[in-house]
Formats: sequence, C-alpha cells, structure tokens
Amino acid sequence: MAETGFDAGPKLLESSVGEFVGESNAYYEREFSKIQSATKFPWTWNTMAAVAGPLWGPARGLWGYFWAFVVVEMIALVQIGRGLWGDLGAEQSARAEKLTARYEQLYQRGQAALEAGEADAQGLITTAGNLKRAAERAAEQAELAAAGATKLLIIGLAVFVVLRVVQGFYANLMYEKRYLAWRADPLVASGLNWTTAAFGAVLWLAIVPLTLYRFTVSKPYELITKFPMDKEIFTPVANWMEGGFDWLAINGAGVFDGVTGSIRAILDALEVALVQTPWPVVMLVIVVTAWRLAGPRIAVFTAASLAYLAFLGLWEVSMATVALLGAAAFLCLLFGIPLGIWFGKSERAYAVALPVLDFMQTMPAFVYLIPIIAFFGTGKPPGVLATIVFGMPPVIRLTALGMRGVPEGTKEAALAFGCTKGMLLRDVEIPLAMPSIMTGVNQTILMCLSMVVIASLIGAGGLGRNVLEALQYAAKGQGMLAGLAILFCAMVIDRVIQGHYKRSAGGQA
Repeated sequence: MAETGFDAGPKLLESSVGEFVGESNAYYEREFSKIQSATKFPWTWNTMAAVAGPLWGPARGLWGYFWAFVVVEMIALVQIGRGLWGDLGAEQSARAEKLTARYEQLYQRGQAALEAGEADAQGLITTAGNLKRAAERAAEQAELAAAGATKLLIIGLAVFVVLRVVQGFYANLMYEKRYLAWRADPLVASGLNWTTAAFGAVLWLAIVPLTLYRFTVSKPYELITKFPMDKEIFTPVANWMEGGFDWLAINGAGVFDGVTGSIRAILDALEVALVQTPWPVVMLVIVVTAWRLAGPRIAVFTAASLAYLAFLGLWEVSMATVALLGAAAFLCLLFGIPLGIWFGKSERAYAVALPVLDFMQTMPAFVYLIPIIAFFGTGKPPGVLATIVFGMPPVIRLTALGMRGVPEGTKEAALAFGCTKGMLLRDVEIPLAMPSIMTGVNQTILMCLSMVVIASLIGAGGLGRNVLEALQYAAKGQGMLAGLAILFCAMVIDRVIQGHYKRSAGGQA
C-alpha cells in the first residue's frame, strides 16, 4: 500500500518542507520535525525572527504574527523613547512657571497694597504665599517625573528584549502551523517573499515612528493629533438631516398614525385583560396557563413571581409592563420568524437584510429613539416600536441559522418521497430548525426586557418608570425591587414558552 502524508517517511517530509520554505531548508526540516515529534513544549529557536522582530512575519506570510508583535513592541518602544528623549516633567514645569509668575504678580500687588494701607493687602500676600507653595510642589513633581526617565528606559528595554526572545521561540511554532495549512491547501502562500517583507517594512515605518513622535514629544504638531477637518461641515449636515426628518414626519403622517393606532389597539386589548380585569382572575388564569403549557414546576415559579409583584404593590405597573413587553415580543415574533425563514432559504434576501440587522443591533438605543419620537411622538406605542427595533434581530438571525442548518440530505429525501414545498417547510425544515428558533425567541424576550427602562424615557411607563425615578433620586431600594419585578415578568414569559416547547418536543419524541 502506498504511503501518504507524514507516513511517507523523512524523504517526503524533507521535500515538502523544502518546497514550502524556499530557503534554509535543512534548518526548517530539523525544527519542524522537532515540533511534530515533541510531546511537551518544543524548544525551538529562530534567530532571524528574534533579530528582525515583527518584520520576519510578512517575509514568511505570517501577517497575524506581524500585527500582534508590532502592537506589543510599540508599547515597549514608546517607553524607551520617553526614557531617552521624552520631556516627562514638561507639563508640571509649565504649571510651575505659570504659578510662579502669578505668585510674583500677587506678591507685588500685596506689597503695594500694604504700603498704601489697603484692607485687602494681607489677603493678597496670603494668596501669593499659597501660589508659591503650589509652584514649589509642581516643580518637585516635575523633578520626580524627570528622574523617572531612567526607570522607564530600563523597563522599556527589558520588555523589548523579552518580546524579541518570545518571538525567537514562537516563530517556528507559527510557521509550522502555516506549513500544515499549506499541506492541506497548496494555495496558501509559501516561501520567502521579499515583496511582502518590503510592504511590512513600509507599514512599520508608517506606524512606529509617528506613534513614537506622538507619545514622546511634549507638544507634537496638531496635524498629528487632530484630523484636519472643516468645522463648518457638521452644522449644515445636521440641519439637512433635521429637515429631512421634518419632511418625512409631515408627508408620512398618515402612515405613522396608522402604525401607532395599530400598536395602541394591541396594547389596549392587553391592558384590559391584564390591568383592568380583577387581579385574582388574572393571577389564576396565568398560573393555570403555566401549569397546562409548561408543567407544575413552572406554575409554582409563576405563582411565586406573581405573589412578589402583588405583595410589594407593583401589580398594576407590572401588568402594564407585561402588556408592553408582550405586545413588543408578539410583534417581533409575528414578523421576525417569517422573515427568518425567508432569509434562511434565500441567500440574496439575507445578504440585503444583513446590513439592516447589523444597524438595528449596533445602533445605540438612545440614538434611534430620536427618529421614533420625530415620526411617532411619545407614549406607549413609540416605546413598543423602539423595543421592536432592538428586539427583532435575534429571532430573525437565529431562525435563519436554524433553517440553514437543516441537512440537505434530509430535504432531498423528503422531496424524493413526494413532499411538496409547503409540506417540506411545515413538517421537515421548521421542526428541525425549532431549537434554534426557540433560542431566538428567548433572546428576543430578553432584548425586549432590556428596553423597558429605555422606553420609559419616551413615556412608555410601567416598571421602567420606577427604575428611572430610582436612578434620578438615587432610591436604591426602589430601583432594585422594580428591577427584580421586571426580571420576574420576563422569566415567567420565557419559562412558559420554553417549557411548552420542551414538553411538546418530549411528547412528540
């Protein structure tokens, strides 16, 4: 039987290593063999990597090695530069000079006032004495800072030497991993490339000298520290965007009012059911529903959580919060799961939607409250909309991920047995993607929960307002009790939904 890979013996290893490294074949053959045969840490040393430092990486195609050690070495070089020519006490010296000049002015004024017999003469002399002592302290601090230059130099040199030693020991380990990658994929760059080495040197010259200049010169050129920008650009752009918001708010008022009305109808229905209905009825229905859907353990937890809300006098605001959270979560799932299914089945649609989802998740919540207030005003419906923007992306992403994770072989087998596309989606793809979908549901509920307090800033009310008031008046106890109430509301909703899914999955299994 023909031998392959490393089983082919030393000759095949030598020939492949030689083909990969291009130069210094014997050295790398010996070091790679040492690394591959080692049972513990292989003590291998690369003198060229220790001497050239990060520049050795680009020459061998190891750009990760280059960036990692350039950043760390730059810290050591900055300390060396500050120790050699950095004016460490410049700031304190300048302060001492200003204080001394001010002291002399006040002292002269005080002496003149004393000779003239003015009432404030002694006060001026006392203030001048205080300034003199402050100037002396600043001068002492400047001397201490200047004396620390030698210490910084020694520390920087020690760190630099240690880093070069680490690179000497680490380089062959990284290069051997690249060699294994090249064995698996011949398209991986190999050999000694002087072009990439020169490019790495250009990058080093563009990064390190400027950084050293910035951190070692007391007053660097403003062009280095501040981007050259016309300060008159910001205001016109901001005014243009504000005009755009106003135009959309006026011309799209019908659409925005319709959205607000629809959300208000859902909220009103939930508040009638949860807030205006007698509390024993609501509590009994919720506990029985939890029992039927998720089992007795979740029902006990639900009863304990509701008792916490009731006994602390938070029942009405908690139910208002559940209505807000429930409306937002319901709308997130109503639109998010179908969108996730679509994106999971269409690469083109998902590619278009991905930047939008990234925007929805990464834009700070306080920022997108601005257009929501501009278009929808304040109150509970805009609070629900803000929560939807923040809470919908997880269920869309995880539903799409679950749909993409369904094995192609399973779908092909189902189609071969006569499944239509609808049956394939309903009976094969969605059940197999359900664990990922339920994780998305969980994350969406938690995201909606995290927006309760922020939505209270625009008049959403509920427990979020209690937390907001606690922050404003430093009412620590009130804030913690309201925060725990929000937590229990979200946990009850999540445990019931997840428990129902687990019981259903277990019964089907």
